[in-house]
Amino acid sequence: MKVLRINHIGVAPKDSALAASFFGDVLGLARHGDEVVADQKVRVSFFQAENSRIELLEATSPDSPIAKFLEAKGSGVQHVALEVDDIDAWVVNLKARGVRLIDQEPRAGAHDTRIVFIHPAATGGVLVELVQERTLA
Repeated sequence: MKVLRINHIGVAPKDSALAASFFGDVLGLARHGDEVVADQKVRVSFFQAENSRIELLEATSPDSPIAKFLEAKGSGVQHVALEVDDIDAWVVNLKARGVRLIDQEPRAGAHDTRIVFIHPAATGGVLVELVQERTLA
């Protein structure tokens, strides 16, 4: 089992259009797609850097985790996503170590990935997402 890289940094901006303009037009990062993840009540927009991405997060419902994050903490980094080689093995390993997980099993994420969130209580306050690409690049 290995952590392969930082897959993306999830950012929840107050103004998604302004943030998208900044990352795309000002910084010149290529927009790598937009997607609604219905079960997470979020619209995501990926901006590709060389080896990782910025994921802009926009709530699609007032009761979404992103809406709650913005209300409680304001704009900012919402999570760090680490790409792993075997998400199923990681879940087993983390459970065996008593690490508190938000997701007990991998679920579908944006861009055809499988994901699991680790509870911030287990990481010193940082929301960590484990990601496994369906096809490793």
